[in-house]
Amino acid sequence: MAREVTRRARGGPVRALLALACGAAAVGAVAIGTLAIGQIAIGRIAAGRLTIKKARIGSLEVDELTVRRLNVTERGEPQA
Repeated sequence: MAREVTRRARGGPVRALLALACGAAAVGAVAIGTLAIGQIAIGRIAAGRLTIKKARIGSLEVDELTVRRLNVTERGEPQA
């Protein structure tokens, strides 16, 4: 009696590896996107807190200044 032998297609493991590789690439892309968004958010917070660009002891340097009322008094020698 002769039997009919059927062979399985060898595409199973290849498809599984291809699916795994696509899934890993998708997870990696999401992780990189999350890191980029986090970096942008941290950069904005740090830039918002940084209000003084330059500071020197004994002098003041200002790029743009708007003043409604300014009173300037000169100090002489300190009185004891």
